[in-house]
Amino acid sequence: MNWTIIIIETLVMTAAFTAMILIPLVKNPVWWIHDYPEDIQEEYFKTHERVPSKFFTKTVLLKKGFALLVTLAVMLGLMKLAGAYNFWSAFALSYGIWLFLDWYDCFFLDWVLFANLKSVRLPGTEHMDVAYHQKKYHFVQSLWGMLIGLIPCLIGAGIYAWLCC
Repeated sequence: MNWTIIIIETLVMTAAFTAMILIPLVKNPVWWIHDYPEDIQEEYFKTHERVPSKFFTKTVLLKKGFALLVTLAVMLGLMKLAGAYNFWSAFALSYGIWLFLDWYDCFFLDWVLFANLKSVRLPGTEHMDVAYHQKKYHFVQSLWGMLIGLIPCLIGAGIYAWLCC
């Protein structure tokens, strides 16, 4: 596998992931309401109409499901570009990029950027500094992300091995 291509792929995926999260979030923070800690959601709903905010709602599952399908398709292309040569190399590549993005999301986006950037806070919750700095909440979410990432990466590696090896 070509490490230069893997690094470039990871950087491009990080930029795309950041845009995919930040653009809707800045335009409408409620778009990602299901990803905010529950105490922040409750404070928001005191002054705003309640919208579905649990993970297993139709809207959230459609958003996340669509993102998983797009991720699967992109990962197949990344495996080919990087020169994966079998199931395990394809899985290692795709899950390695997934882990990088998951940790970047937790340790940078959630712990640093979103905790300190007032423009991405839900309206009426701008004063909740302590709630926005909940490291444990985002770390646990990151662990779930690591587990969920196994699905598209294993499926993608299987498809890649079936088609290309």
